Order: sequence, then structure tokens, then C-alpha cells
Amino acid sequence: MADTRRPAKSGTTVKRKGESADVLRGYYEQMVLVREFELRASEMYARAKIGGYCHLNLGEEATVVGLMAALQERDYLFTTYRDHGYAIIRGMDPGAVMAELFGKSTGVVGGRGGSMHMFDYALRMMGGYGIVGGQIPPATGAAFAINYRSEAGKDAEAVMCLLGDATTNIGAFHESLNLAGLWKLPIVYVIVNNRLGMGTPVERASAEPDLYKRGCAYRIPGVRVDGDDPIAVRDAALAALEKARVERQPAILETMSFRLKGHSVVDPARYRSTADNEEAQENDPVPAFRNRLLNDGVLDAAAAEAIHDAVEARVTAAVDFADSSPDPSPDDLFDFVYATPVANASRAYPGDPVMATS
Repeated sequence: MADTRRPAKSGTTVKRKGESADVLRGYYEQMVLVREFELRASEMYARAKIGGYCHLNLGEEATVVGLMAALQERDYLFTTYRDHGYAIIRGMDPGAVMAELFGKSTGVVGGRGGSMHMFDYALRMMGGYGIVGGQIPPATGAAFAINYRSEAGKDAEAVMCLLGDATTNIGAFHESLNLAGLWKLPIVYVIVNNRLGMGTPVERASAEPDLYKRGCAYRIPGVRVDGDDPIAVRDAALAALEKARVERQPAILETMSFRLKGHSVVDPARYRSTADNEEAQENDPVPAFRNRLLNDGVLDAAAAEAIHDAVEARVTAAVDFADSSPDPSPDDLFDFVYATPVANASRAYPGDPVMATS
């Protein structure tokens, strides 16, 4: 499954182009944070601290950091169910994210969402979506609302909608792109292409495996970038978001990366060959970016080690917080069933009498 269509790699050094050393070190620290958080989440799942589905960003850290660096606070983000890293880098507290994975009341949505449904309206993180492609229509609708209520310009809002490579084959993707192209909506669709739709290579599922071209029928331009380079991802996303704001031009951004583990934590990925796994490890973005920073003099070995130690302590604190947090109370089960109070809404449990006796 070697992918000859990947963008050229960025090399062994960082092309500074005026980049602040502090910014570059910050990107590396964020990538390490996502990596360590996801490794610990996998461990906690194995210890039965986390239930349900759990999908990790392992191998996609550079894409996560680059995309989040491009977003403004006023922008809206819709993600897939592989959402932990985006939630943390967007601004959610790692302890609250881990608590959500544990199903605790201190989680970002009170333990109601779990792994696939991180949400924080204040951060305009509009949720992970458990249904493949379920995020695309509401994200497109949010872009329509922006168009409807405000003028285009540099300070306008925009929407970023993340999706996986296999999602480009569902109907909602094409229906949404048609509307975005027709109505000139300020949205950037980001295809996070980790080369596998669950266990199926892109080339075996898509008649057009160059997924950034899939918008051409709707006059939506697309570009492919090296998803293992946070700077390349950031710059491509910034350019696409700028056009979305100023020109109301929707866009597709395809980021190419390797998924280091299976589709979810319970997937042993036996469909991958030894060569595939070796290629993925060789392209691991975290050590690759660290080496680039070392070669460019942005980091030294001691500074890199200090970052790892600080991140490990932070993730350990997140696990401790989640583990010591209380479970949700059954008394709160019916909270938030409706967005606003509804008269006579039932709060009865199974076995309760239908009508209370006087």
C-alpha cells in the first residue's frame, strides 16, 4: 500500500521563514501532548477505565496542531469521532477531556458524550460526530448561517469541517459540497487522509483517490499537503480560510498522514503488512519534527527532554483528575434532554408508576 501520491516531505530542518523559535517549540510541545494523551487513553481503555468506542489521533499529531494553529477563536470547528487531540489543542482542559473519556461528571459534557462527542460552544468546538459524515451537513449549515448574517471580510467567521478519507464517498459529502459551491459558503473541508477507511486502502474505495480533486464537480478548489508537517498544514489552512472569509470561496484541504494504530483501540490492524507498519513508523511526525528542530538549533536534547517530562506530568495529572472525579448522579439523567425547559417533560425511570398517586 505504499502511497506514491504523497506530497514531498519537508526535509530534515525547519524552514524558518521568520518563524519564532518559541512558536516552533510550542508546536512540538502540542504534538507531544496529543501523543502522550492518546497513548495514556489507550492504556486507560485497556484497564477498562474507558468504555464504548475510542479512536485515537496517533500519527496525526502534526495535522491536529497545524489545523488548530490556523483557526481563529471566532471560527467554528466540526470534527469526526477522532476528536481528542483537536479538543485539547482547541483549548479544552486535558483533565476534563480525560474525565469525559472516563464518563465522569467533570468531563467536558458531564460524561454524557464520551470519546466521540467532545463539545464546547465557548470554544466553538461544535462536537465530534459518531456517525461517519454526520458532521458535514451541520457544518455546511453553519457556514450558510455565517453568510446569511454577516458580510465577507478578513474579520469574518469561517467554518472548518474535518472528515476522513472514506467519508468522501457518502452522499452527504457531495450534497453538502454542491450547496457550498452553489451558495459560496465560507467553509474549508479538511480531509484527514490516513490512507485507510477503517481497513480499506483509499485506492480500493475511491475511483478518484486524489481526494482533494473531489470538489471539482462543484467548482471547489482543493490542495494536498504533507500532514506530517504542522507548518505546511497550518499555512495551507490559513490560505484556505482567508479565501473563505474574504471571497466566500469554499475549499478542500487534504492532509496526508499515516495512522500508527488500528481504526480504534480494539482494532489490531491485521490487514496491514509489515512493510506498511514500517513505513508508518518511519514517517512518525513527532520524532521527525523533533529532529528537524534539533537540526535547526531550535531545540537541544535537554529542552526536548524537559518538554516530554512536563507533558507526561500534565497527562498524569489529567488521568488522576479523571480517576478521582465523581460519576454522574442518576438524578441528573434527564438534564439537557431538551435545550430549553419543556412543560410536563417526563423524568420517570423504568418501573416508576405512570401517574403518581395523591
